[in-house]
Amino acid sequence: MPDEDRTLSPYTGYTRAHWEAAADSLLAAVAPYATENGALYHLPGAHTSWSGRLSDGLEGYARTLLLAAFRRDEKALERYADGLAAGTAGVWPRVVDRSQPLVEAASIALALRLTRPLLWDRLDDGVRQRAAAWLGDALTAEPWACNWELFPVTVGGFLAEVGHEPEASRAAIDRGLERIEEWYVGDGWYTDGPGRAFDYYNGWAMHLYPVLHAHLADDTRLLDLYGGRLSRHLADYARLFGGDGAPMRQGRSLTYRFATTAPLWLGALTGRTPLSPGETRRLASGALRHFLDRGAVDDRGLLTLGWHGPDESVLQGYSGPASPYWASKAFVGLLLPADHEVWTAREEPGPTDRADAVTPVGPPNWLLQTTTSDGLVRLHNHGSEDVRYDPYYTRLGYSTATAPSTSYDNSVIVGADPSRTGIEPLGAGDGWVASRHTAGGGAQVVNLVVARGAVEVRAHLVAGAVPGTPVRVTGWPEDDGVHAELLPAHNLLDSAGVTGPGATLFVALARLTGEPDPLPLTESVSVKVEGEEGQGEYDVRVSWPSGPSTCFRFRASDGRPSASSWSVKPR
Repeated sequence: MPDEDRTLSPYTGYTRAHWEAAADSLLAAVAPYATENGALYHLPGAHTSWSGRLSDGLEGYARTLLLAAFRRDEKALERYADGLAAGTAGVWPRVVDRSQPLVEAASIALALRLTRPLLWDRLDDGVRQRAAAWLGDALTAEPWACNWELFPVTVGGFLAEVGHEPEASRAAIDRGLERIEEWYVGDGWYTDGPGRAFDYYNGWAMHLYPVLHAHLADDTRLLDLYGGRLSRHLADYARLFGGDGAPMRQGRSLTYRFATTAPLWLGALTGRTPLSPGETRRLASGALRHFLDRGAVDDRGLLTLGWHGPDESVLQGYSGPASPYWASKAFVGLLLPADHEVWTAREEPGPTDRADAVTPVGPPNWLLQTTTSDGLVRLHNHGSEDVRYDPYYTRLGYSTATAPSTSYDNSVIVGADPSRTGIEPLGAGDGWVASRHTAGGGAQVVNLVVARGAVEVRAHLVAGAVPGTPVRVTGWPEDDGVHAELLPAHNLLDSAGVTGPGATLFVALARLTGEPDPLPLTESVSVKVEGEEGQGEYDVRVSWPSGPSTCFRFRASDGRPSASSWSVKPR
């Protein structure tokens, strides 16, 4: 890598030259793993996705081609042109309903659209016809009901531009954009399909593809619509990066790593961002450096399957050897010329650098808790849930410094069951967030977090469990450089208690901090609980030494454990 530039980039030392060097290194490292005809990239490793080795090889081609396209690397693009000719001559699997090649077709189409004068326009007519025909299957292939709806949109945008099946291409665009409208929930947030799956797919898929399509099509109406949503999203999104550049470890596909920076660059590329150029680069370069400094690239120069280094706990069944190369999306910033202010402006502080903050995020019903002294961001999850049990969705809390533990951190374990399903948001406000979920044995749990600085008050009302059922409340996991605390405050001995008749309230104090000598928790906040045990009616008053005192009221509408309308309101 080039030498650091701490004058232009006081936070990260990275400049455009570092991004170019990273892209060049990643492209050079994968080249030896291409097949002789260049159509497939079989990266080393024993891990194979559920789509099989052939599909994994196509994934290696498509995702690294996307990197070459953002880099505008003409020499590399020549290699990929040879691979395109061979791949569409019968090597690549066809694009069919709900198949992985549909995903990779979108990357190939986007790369061809971005580099048309450098690649597509130089191909023989026969290769262009075969490539268009292979991509054309994506126009009618049925995607999964999630961000996959945008893959036919991306293919259709390119094919319409080159005049291939224009009516079918436009129909695919219109159909996909119409379908994602069902999942737009306001304030810049989408769910990733039906339900309440909120994660980074908002940025690197749900916003990226529509905004890039509108930008490349020069469609002012669409860019105003989708660009406006992106800008609003970035106001929240910028808060998901720690002071050390780490993105939030929440959601699936985390092995894409610095793909998290794609929407930051996209906002700058389209002028749809609330962030200054210096703040954009600080956040993006911080994330890139975070991973490069912590072993994301092995001694062969390859991105590994994992988070920092190899780590199978962050993988899904669709993860193949080349899956991490969706990190290529991070290099969308290289579409901006070297003299653009996002590259020439001095780095400016991001949200985590500026001030402590506790920020509610409405659509996903999250509370983001940031402290500048240690650069940590904590995400209190009271509204995001995957359709399966997934530790990266179902826990009550995530952070930029910790990963979910196998011992069920940030959970309410009723009986011996840590499950948390049917998450229902109950609102978020100034320093608090609340939700309800179904726990082990069908018990209902109302959860409240009140936060200030690094300190948290966690209250859990458990109803519908057999009296005497053990309940265990867990806090943050320990990790290098941070310290986790959990202290009982009501109805807990250490972290355990038992249910009584009716509904039982459990309260604990919690903290995750990187500070070496923080003020004791018991001196940082006081909690007073009033209410009759078993009645399901409690007032929880939270008082801060130098701040407001707030009372939160837990009530069952008719006093029964199975009551459907609980309320948690600050007073």
